[in-house]
Amino acid sequence: MNEGFDWNAVGEALPLLLQGFKVTLLATLLGTVVAAVLGLAIAVAGRAPSRFVTVPVRVVMEFIRSTPLLIQLVGAAAVFSSVEPLTIGVVVLGIHYATYTSEVYRAGIDGVPKGQWEACRALSMSPRRTWQAVILPQAVRNVLPALGNYAILMFKETPFLAVITVQEMVFEARAYGADHFVYTEVFTLAGVLFLVASYPTSLLMRKLEKRLGH
Repeated sequence: MNEGFDWNAVGEALPLLLQGFKVTLLATLLGTVVAAVLGLAIAVAGRAPSRFVTVPVRVVMEFIRSTPLLIQLVGAAAVFSSVEPLTIGVVVLGIHYATYTSEVYRAGIDGVPKGQWEACRALSMSPRRTWQAVILPQAVRNVLPALGNYAILMFKETPFLAVITVQEMVFEARAYGADHFVYTEVFTLAGVLFLVASYPTSLLMRKLEKRLGH
């Protein structure tokens, strides 16, 4: 074992971590799509007139929010042991964050002026047309920065996928460290890669917030 920081190990581990980084990005992108679509569906369902819809939705949301993501991943992997770990990870990440993005959508929907709803009723627009043409375009536009921030948070939580054997970046770092006894170097490298990817994205989200007037 070399004393001090082993730069040779960094060079050797970099290709493996970049391979794992691709899996990390894939899990984040797919999980974000699931969270965005499902979160919107939950937000709309939460405004249903029937308590037979709103109450079960609220109960499930509170359950998911009140349990750790790690426990959800392990539990899902145990129940669906025949399913590909990456698929489980994407679905669990997406569902977990959908409970939060749904609140973002709800705030966006509530932020649409009441006059817009009244105008749609005055024009005898159907509920479906009202949502598709008037309400959702305004609501989604207003919440895009918040959705982007949740995508960044999801990206930084993808290391949890390693516990269900998804070969993302931290999984590869831990495997290389175990084989070569150089944990400091590979985990530092993994941290740098996370920073390089997430910090510019954070800056873009801030610019988007300013452009949209947030």
